[in-house]
Amino acid sequence: MIQLYASVIYTSTLDTRKVISIMNSVKTRNLLVLVHLYLAAFLAPSFLLVGATGALYLLDADKPLQETPIELPKDVVINPDSPTLKADVEKLLSESGVSLDFEYIRNRGDSFTTRPTSRTHAQFDKTENGWTATLNEPGLLYSLTEMHKGHGPVAFRYFQILAGISLFLVVIGGLIVGLLSKAYRKKTIAASLIGTGIFIVVGFVA
Repeated sequence: MIQLYASVIYTSTLDTRKVISIMNSVKTRNLLVLVHLYLAAFLAPSFLLVGATGALYLLDADKPLQETPIELPKDVVINPDSPTLKADVEKLLSESGVSLDFEYIRNRGDSFTTRPTSRTHAQFDKTENGWTATLNEPGLLYSLTEMHKGHGPVAFRYFQILAGISLFLVVIGGLIVGLLSKAYRKKTIAASLIGTGIFIVVGFVA
C-alpha cells in the first residue's frame, strides 16, 4: 500500500513537472513571438530601407546627384586640420552665397564633405590650382543609400544602431521560437543548416 502510494506521488510529481515544463516552454515561445512581432513592426521601415537600398546598390541602380559648382573667393585658404573647420566652412559658404545647414564634416585631408550627405551637402577638393567646391543635391535613392551607409543625420545613425541590434534579436528570437516548437524544430534546424551552408559556399568557397 505504501509502495503504491509512493508510486502515485512519484508519477504525479513527474506529470506536474512535465506540465510545468510545457507551460514554461509555451510561455517562453509566446513571449518571444510577441517581442519578435513588436520589434519587426516598429523597425519595419528601417529593415525595408536596408534591404531595398542594399539590393539596388548591388544592382548598380542609378543614384541621381545634381552637382553645382560653388564659386569660392579667389586665393581662398582652407586648413583641413583646423579645429574650427566647421565654422570656417560655414563662413566660407556664406561668403559664396550658399546657405547650407550641416552637422559635421567628413575630413580626408585634401578632400572633405559636409554631412549628412543624405540631403544637400557641399564637397571641397584641393587641386593644383587651389580649392574647388560643389553643392550636391541628392535624389531619393541616393539619399536613402547614404542613410543606409550611416551618412545621414547623427540621430538617424543611432537609430540604425538600435535597428541593427534589434534585427539580430529578431533573427535569434525567430530561431529560438522554431526550436522550442516541436512541430517546427526539424524544419528550423534544416533551414538553418541549408542557409548556413549556402552562406559559407557563396561567401568563402566559390
